[in-house]
Amino acid sequence: MITLTRGKKAAMDRLSTKDGIISALAIDQRGALKKMIKALNVELNDEQIERFKELVSSELTPYASSILLDPEYGLPAASARHEDAGLLLAYEKTGYDVTTPGRLPDLLADWSVLRLKEQGADSIKFLLYYDVDEDPEINHQKHVFVERLGSECAEEDLPFYLELLSYDTQISDVHSLEYAKVKPHKVNSMMKEFSKPQYKVDVLKVEVPVNMNFVEGFSTDEVAYTKEEAAKYFFEQSQATDLPFIFLSAGVSTKLFQQTLFFAKDSGSTFNGVLCGRATWKNGVKPFIKSGEESARAWLKSEGRENIESLNNVLAQTASSWYDKVQVEKEVAVN
Repeated sequence: MITLTRGKKAAMDRLSTKDGIISALAIDQRGALKKMIKALNVELNDEQIERFKELVSSELTPYASSILLDPEYGLPAASARHEDAGLLLAYEKTGYDVTTPGRLPDLLADWSVLRLKEQGADSIKFLLYYDVDEDPEINHQKHVFVERLGSECAEEDLPFYLELLSYDTQISDVHSLEYAKVKPHKVNSMMKEFSKPQYKVDVLKVEVPVNMNFVEGFSTDEVAYTKEEAAKYFFEQSQATDLPFIFLSAGVSTKLFQQTLFFAKDSGSTFNGVLCGRATWKNGVKPFIKSGEESARAWLKSEGRENIESLNNVLAQTASSWYDKVQVEKEVAVN
């Protein structure tokens, strides 16, 4: 069990349902969103990207406990969110420097935790690429970097959400069968590392520990794990941390993501919600580009809303409350 300050606990409440489930919508994508747009043979300017995020926020946050945005394109969307939806703001630069080994992290140069807090952030999110088996010197740099981030968030009394994405320096395709076989080790080991108290992480945003496309019964082709093996990895993931943790959707289909959450629950996972991005809104990009704002709004009001409400229904049956994992620090009596 971890101890939260009263300020962090209040912020965590704003980001969650009344039952302590995090049902968050993520649209902090920048590079990934531009790639989706480019795949449709279109270029959008910054104002159009801002407007799409604003539409997603205004139409879908009535059904989410919170929204994750970036300060580069997402501040208008932050202002457009439903009054009951909490706000997470991303602090990392999009992508990573491919010319330097190690996928080293970097911050947005024009921002600090203080400045993000002044924009109304209830929490700070940072994305870290991490290979537990990488050169120890590279990982040492990442450890120190996250320690600094945790201390900065602690100083401003804001919850620190650390998003972890695993990889292997020797395997180029993280969606391959080869990577699927090592993924449980990568994911669960990095969760254990960043649950250590020196990082001051409050919530881990993580991948599921297996590639569900290679789980027996879910796969139509090659199999990396039996259902029993996959279930064991989900259970081990929960045992790897005392922190609240939530799953990211990693761009998989809405149906597969929901099936995964039921599988996690049945495996004994104590995950505390989701931060779901593309699985919720990605099919709204095309009508926005091809037919305009009203067409996108109509899609968000129908399929987009259905995506998020059906996910909420699944969470009600599968997720555990983070209230069971935290305690609030006691007030110090003043003489």
